[in-house]
Amino acid sequence: MKTVLPSRRELIQNALALLSLCAAPFRARAQSAEGQSEEFQKLFLSLTKGAKIKEGKIQITIPRLADNGHSVPLKISIDSPMSQQEHVKTLVILSPRNPRPLVAKMNFFPMNTKLNMATRVRLNGSQSLWVLAQMSDLSWYSQSAEVEVTESACLDAS
Repeated sequence: MKTVLPSRRELIQNALALLSLCAAPFRARAQSAEGQSEEFQKLFLSLTKGAKIKEGKIQITIPRLADNGHSVPLKISIDSPMSQQEHVKTLVILSPRNPRPLVAKMNFFPMNTKLNMATRVRLNGSQSLWVLAQMSDLSWYSQSAEVEVTESACLDAS
């Protein structure tokens, strides 16, 4: 019986896939607003109306290190069929260290595709970027990702 060894390309692809799976828990995490400023906690509470925040459904892709806080690329993907019965109702992006922490608030309606979006955000220094999603059943999901910013933006409240 002949042993079949994987090609070098397959070996590298498998190693990269394993590495990305191992690093995923460190890139983004679901949590509550505990440990944040009192102002941010009030904003968080006013948005979620005190609802229990769940894990899952949200995937954030953002560079761990951003050279310039004026334009940091952000990709958000939410696991939802976007059907009439189950869809994302509201999506909120929060930046606790910005003078105005509410970066964006968007409302969605049922459609025939998965919710994937890409944008750029301004960040005032290194921080956790938060994404909240309210589903059609009024449940909330949260995910945050750490970003190290070498040159801050948003130095004033404009």
